[in-house]
Amino acid sequence: MRKKGPIWNHFTIESKDYNSHPHVRCNYCSKDFQRAVPERMQAHVDKKCSKAPSNVKQQNTMISITDNNGFHMSEKEQSSLESLLTKKLSSSEVLLSFVNNPVIIQFFQHLCPTVKLPNKNVANMPIDEIDDSDDGRKSEFYYQNEIRTEEIEIQSFKSFKREAKNNHIDSIYNLGCCYHYGMGTEKNEIKAFKLYKVSAEKNHVNSMYNLGYCYQYGIGTEKNEVKAFESYKNAAERGHIDSIYNLGECYYNGIGTEENESRAVELYEKAAQKGHIISTYNLGCCYHQGTGIEKNEIKAFELYKQAAERGHIDSMYNLGECYYNGIGTEENKIKAFEVYEKTATIKGDVDSINRLGICYENGIGTEKNEVKAFELYKEAAEEGDTNSIIRLGHCYRHGIGIEKNETKAFELYKAAGYIKPEKNDKIDKDYLSSYHHNNCC
Repeated sequence: MRKKGPIWNHFTIESKDYNSHPHVRCNYCSKDFQRAVPERMQAHVDKKCSKAPSNVKQQNTMISITDNNGFHMSEKEQSSLESLLTKKLSSSEVLLSFVNNPVIIQFFQHLCPTVKLPNKNVANMPIDEIDDSDDGRKSEFYYQNEIRTEEIEIQSFKSFKREAKNNHIDSIYNLGCCYHYGMGTEKNEIKAFKLYKVSAEKNHVNSMYNLGYCYQYGIGTEKNEVKAFESYKNAAERGHIDSIYNLGECYYNGIGTEENESRAVELYEKAAQKGHIISTYNLGCCYHQGTGIEKNEIKAFELYKQAAERGHIDSMYNLGECYYNGIGTEENKIKAFEVYEKTATIKGDVDSINRLGICYENGIGTEKNEVKAFELYKEAAEEGDTNSIIRLGHCYRHGIGIEKNETKAFELYKAAGYIKPEKNDKIDKDYLSSYHHNNCC
């Protein structure tokens, strides 16, 4: 069973079948999800569940500026990446205006394959062609190509503010983004919301999307899922890809409208055809599980493969599972191992690290290496992965890749919740045997 990150600790798995997206229920408000998706579970805990403790909520907001691949960055991640970019450019003695150095481009694409780096060769409006006195066009150029330093942010904010007074729609929207993210000014979500609303009423599509997001999560305004749905719908009808995806999410989860899985599938498919990577993954899951559409494992495999080739982590993992279990394709343990290895090494995905450990422990798709298996379980366990904590306990208990240590095994089983009080704090061998049967090979 796929468990990804600490969010799973706040949900109870209701279904008994061991699939990647089981039926789960929130531990705090009893909201259930027929198909567990970590992003949706986290969003529920963050924004919807009033009973969830504050320490389990993520503090970062996630509202776009996004690319059409459906890639989203939190403010903290974006700030960190921008800081790293600036340092890298400075150390390479490259001007901050553009990234033309292939080494730098390769470096950042390794960190995040879908991030767009500013590049003069692909810019829509070459900076050399902009008159030095035209601050408005320069600010627009810097902003659209994500060329940012503190000085440029302040300059851009002033320019957007000036142009917004002249009812320039893009500037009204960009000014809203500045207030939302605190770029060139103090963060002010109420002002951001008002500006998005003004430009959305003037049919600015990106503003419609951001307005919907504000309504959905109560950013700068009271939460209103019906208005969020309407905003996404307005933008989706104009071809906005992220809005098409979010509208699908609304139909799937009953956000601001009645649940309609078949309509959600239609929208995922539409967004996927336009290159939206998360929609491609979600569509694969729907075909895999037969949700909102007739089950088709071959189609699911093809969709996972498409998204995996573009670096989508969950799709890469699911592709490995397809090869491992012969889902939609012939069983191929070697290819499964290769996919797990790539996802674990390049992306650091704890589920793939766990799976890679299982492959090494049992010699599946690779040569048996119990020491390597132990190291991988330990790596994923340190990230809080429950499956890996149990596997690590298994290694200590049976001396796999490490000396036997029953005390350490007991501690790990207890930490993972596999010590049964009704068994007087003894290891529940039958329970663990069932776990290993369903989660190992």
